[in-house]
Amino acid sequence: MDRLDNTVRPYAWGSTTAIPKLLGVEPTGEPQAEMWMGAHPGAPSRTDRGTLVEVIDADPGRELGPRSVARFGPRLPFLLKILAAGAPLSLQVHPNLAQAKEGYEDEERRGIPVDAPHRNYKDANHKPELICALTEFDGLCGFRPPARTADLLDGLGVDSLKPYVDLLHAHPEEAALREVLTALLSADREEMAHTVAQAAVACARLGGDYAPYADIAHHYPGDPGVLAAMLLNHVRLQPGEALFLGAGIPHAYLSGLGVEIMANSDNVLRCGLTPKHVDVPELLRIVRFEAADPGVLRPEAAPDGEEVYETPTDEFRLSRHVLSEGAAAHDLSRATPQILLCTAGSVRAGEHELTPGRSVFVPAGEKAEVSGGGTLFRATVVA
Repeated sequence: MDRLDNTVRPYAWGSTTAIPKLLGVEPTGEPQAEMWMGAHPGAPSRTDRGTLVEVIDADPGRELGPRSVARFGPRLPFLLKILAAGAPLSLQVHPNLAQAKEGYEDEERRGIPVDAPHRNYKDANHKPELICALTEFDGLCGFRPPARTADLLDGLGVDSLKPYVDLLHAHPEEAALREVLTALLSADREEMAHTVAQAAVACARLGGDYAPYADIAHHYPGDPGVLAAMLLNHVRLQPGEALFLGAGIPHAYLSGLGVEIMANSDNVLRCGLTPKHVDVPELLRIVRFEAADPGVLRPEAAPDGEEVYETPTDEFRLSRHVLSEGAAAHDLSRATPQILLCTAGSVRAGEHELTPGRSVFVPAGEKAEVSGGGTLFRATVVA
C-alpha cells in the first residue's frame, strides 16, 4: 500500500473550516473546497514512489491489474474527493460518453486550446459522479415536475415571472422545461437581474421551500441561474446518504461535507451560478429535459460488513466499512486498484494508521487487511 499525500483545492466556494476540522488541523482562513485522491494530472496524489500518475505510468498492469487495464485503459478510471461546500457550486450538467467524444473531437478539430475559458470538453470521457454525505448536505438534483415549479414561481408574486409560469402549465413536460430554461439563460441580463432581485426578496420573506433559493441568490445576486435552480429538486442528505448524478442531469451542491467519486474527467457544462463560460446551445443539447425523483441512495449490505452504494456505472464502485475496535481484521484484497479513505475514528490499513482524511492506494491484487474502530470508504472499479 502507498500512503497518499493529497492536494486541497482552494476554490472560492469552499468551506474555510470543514476539511481542516476533518483533518484535525487549524484552519488557514482560506477556502478549502476539495481534497483530491487519485491520478488526475491536475493534482495527482503523491506517494513515496512519486506521484500516483508516475507510479501507474511506470507499470499500469501491475498497479491497475489486467482487468482494469483491459476495460478502461492504462489509467486509474476514477477520482475520489472530499468535497466541502461553504457556498453553492455552479449549476451544471455532464455529457454522456458519446457526447463527450463528439464534443472533444469537434473542439480539437477547431483548434480550441484545452485551457481556453470557452472550451467545453477537456477530454473525451463522460463524468458520472456520486456524492455521499458526511454531514447534513444540501443540493439540487434533476427537474421537479413543471406544474410544481409553476406553483413555486407563482407563489413569489413577481409579475415578470408570469410568462414562465404560463409556459410550465401550457406545454408537455419536456417542451415546458426546455422552453423555460432556454428563455431564462437567453434573456437580457440586465432585465433578468431585476427579476432575480425581486425573486430573491420574495424567497427571503417566504422562507420554507424558498429558503435554499434565497441563500443561492445571496451568493449570486442577479444571476439567472438562481431562477434556473428553482426548476430543480432541492435535496437534503443525512450522513451516509448519497446522490448519483448521471449524464444530462442538472445539479448543484449547496452546502455540506461529503465524499465524492467520479469518472476521471473534467467535462462540465454550466447553467449558471458562475462567472465562467455558459454555452447555452451546447448545454441545451446535453440536458435531459425530464422530471425525476432525485433518488437518494442508501448503502446496501454486502458480505463482510461492506455497505455498497450501487450505481449503473463501472468506472467506480464506492462502499463503506464501519469497523469495531477489537473485531477481526477484514481482508479487502481485490484484483482491481483501490483507494481506502478514513473519515472517522482510527483504522489500520496494512502498515498504515489512518485517521480522518487520510488515505492509501492499494495496487491491484495487493494484500489489504483493515482493522480498528472507525469508518473507512473504499473506492475501486467494476471490472
